Amino acid sequence: MRFNMNLEDLRGQFQSQFSQLDPNDPSLWPALPRYALLVAVALFVVVVLWFVWLAPTATALTDARAKEVQLREDYRVKLGRAINLDVLKRQLEQVQKYVETLEKQLPNKSEMDALLSDINQAGLGRSLQFELFRPGQVVLSDYYAELPIEVRVTGNYHDVGQFAADIAALSRIVTLNNIALTPAKDKDGVLTMECIAKTFRYLDPEEQALRKAEAEKKGAKK
Repeated sequence: MRFNMNLEDLRGQFQSQFSQLDPNDPSLWPALPRYALLVAVALFVVVVLWFVWLAPTATALTDARAKEVQLREDYRVKLGRAINLDVLKRQLEQVQKYVETLEKQLPNKSEMDALLSDINQAGLGRSLQFELFRPGQVVLSDYYAELPIEVRVTGNYHDVGQFAADIAALSRIVTLNNIALTPAKDKDGVLTMECIAKTFRYLDPEEQALRKAEAEKKGAKK
């Protein structure tokens, strides 16, 4: 009974300290309301500081950690490249030499007549008869020009085969396309070969400038 009375007294004292408080002058409040107000203000300040200062800092910290992970990955990749740098340099040199070899197989515009003569001589050297040798329209690409040549020759099977091998062995690039072999009329053992021989050459400076201008014009239209 005495314990219950003490609880009732404490409750009454607690309630009495929070009754009839003057909101305009908290300095006159009893101790307990003043301390409660102080704690509430402190909590409010902490919450405001969290959202105003600590929250952006936490976001920046998260971003920094993500950047650290990315930098570590970039470092790992670059380290691997650095370790293999000598190997990559040797591979680059090999590729450059291969490209130079291929470039040497492309004649320039002034050398095309000599190349056409080589193709013709390859056939004559195998005792083939040319019924047609007609260069077509030059097709320009970004870095080279392609010249198709309609060819029709007659000769025995062995000589025709050797002619194709001689074309493949030329120092310049020449390909035989759309090959058709048919027996020659009224000639036993003689074949007629029809094909499109394609050879390639460098673009001269004027052609390169023209291709560049056309590419820029197309890009501007897009």
